[in-house]
Amino acid sequence: MKIGLDVMGGDFAPEVTVQGAISASPRLHPKVKIVLIGDGDAIRAICTREGFDSSRFEIVDAPDTITMGDHPSKAFAQKTRSSIYVGYELLSAGKIDVFASAGSTGAMMVGAMYTVKSIEGIIRPAIAVASPRLDGKVNVLLDVGLNADCKPDVLAQYGLLGSLYAEFVCNIPNPKVGLLNIGSEPEKGDLLTKSAYTLMNESKNYNFIGNVEGHEIFQEKADVIVCDGFVGNVLLKTVEGFSHIAEQKGIRDKFFDSLNPDNYGGTPVLGINSNVIIGHGASNSMAIKNMILLSQDVVEADLPSKIKKYFKPDERN
Repeated sequence: MKIGLDVMGGDFAPEVTVQGAISASPRLHPKVKIVLIGDGDAIRAICTREGFDSSRFEIVDAPDTITMGDHPSKAFAQKTRSSIYVGYELLSAGKIDVFASAGSTGAMMVGAMYTVKSIEGIIRPAIAVASPRLDGKVNVLLDVGLNADCKPDVLAQYGLLGSLYAEFVCNIPNPKVGLLNIGSEPEKGDLLTKSAYTLMNESKNYNFIGNVEGHEIFQEKADVIVCDGFVGNVLLKTVEGFSHIAEQKGIRDKFFDSLNPDNYGGTPVLGINSNVIIGHGASNSMAIKNMILLSQDVVEADLPSKIKKYFKPDERN
């Protein structure tokens, strides 16, 4: 297995990305190789300073960077020596098994759509995150920011994407799928959630258990919680905010510590033909380390192949 890492992506790159790769290296399976994509001289200099043998990595030189301020599609087309562009070249050619980056989310999604593309039958890909629960397990929350505006059939399809991710990556058998709403009754919500509820309730592809309210996201009512990307992103950042508040107030608690986004490192893009992980732009070295470890789990789960079994051209939920 080869894990491709965009060394130039993120607010504190390349320092923290290389440090994260160094930290992750001993935690990976011996047959897993990290491929660092970025400024080769900078990578080697950081490794030397950290006392780490850079030959343990495979280094692919890509000196350019797509910044957060760049127009995603224009930058991807024009900056062909950027780490994101080169990373997708390697991924589409099968030279790496997964591509992870804390760089521009827009450019990462443009690259995915231009190269590996969506699985046939997928209306819109989603990004998912494993959110901690009070019982020590996790809930899979999606979408958390990729699609701010969704139609009912998209939310219904997210139910299956989230169910497959929960089963094969989070090891949750027959996961319970819920729809995030303002009440538990089927008739609650706006036009979007009411229509989505009907479609999800009729689906035979996953274990739909009905609506989930906001106060239940940390409970065991559902293993997968579906919402549109606008709501999901606001919810995710609110949860992250609780972690920062607890830290600022000196509260040491296992559950509040688990809300720290550095613990999960990144979110996989579900519904495309290969493995892509997107990290937070403000990732530190611990977040990068965990993003790499998540990348190994996602590759081992072979999620795109499992999703393809459910989404055939004539089977659009």
